[in-house]
Amino acid sequence: MTLQDLKPEIESIISNDNLSVDERLLKICETLDTHIDYYNWVGFYFKNGDKNELKLGPYVGAPTDHTIIPFGKGICGQVAMSNQNFVVPDVAAQDNYIACSITVKAEIVIPIFVNGENVGQIDIDSNTPDPFTEDDERFLEYVCKQVAKIIA
Repeated sequence: MTLQDLKPEIESIISNDNLSVDERLLKICETLDTHIDYYNWVGFYFKNGDKNELKLGPYVGAPTDHTIIPFGKGICGQVAMSNQNFVVPDVAAQDNYIACSITVKAEIVIPIFVNGENVGQIDIDSNTPDPFTEDDERFLEYVCKQVAKIIA
């Protein structure tokens, strides 16, 4: 299944009002994890109230100790401040990387905007070196735009 083929499935999850927002976010994580073999940890982080930190939301993959990430720390914390996508082909080459697992080789983080404000992000770890393409980036931007509709 290609990234483009997953778009209708994402739309279907987003539009399912019978599920809570967290249940829909978890279903998105499960869908991406199941259908994209180099997505090995998929989760959401959201701004934690008025604090300058991110709080872990729904995710699939290995448990993480990183349930709170201060702005500026790690890849997720940097995206919270820069408001820019961050694609890391080799996490070992990043000085400001928070290691979640020794098996992680690459990471991609895409911010979620609601009314122009960065309110969270999708974070994906891969155990494959340098797997993320521009297609992944565009697809995950699409996912984040869909997610923004239900967390607004």
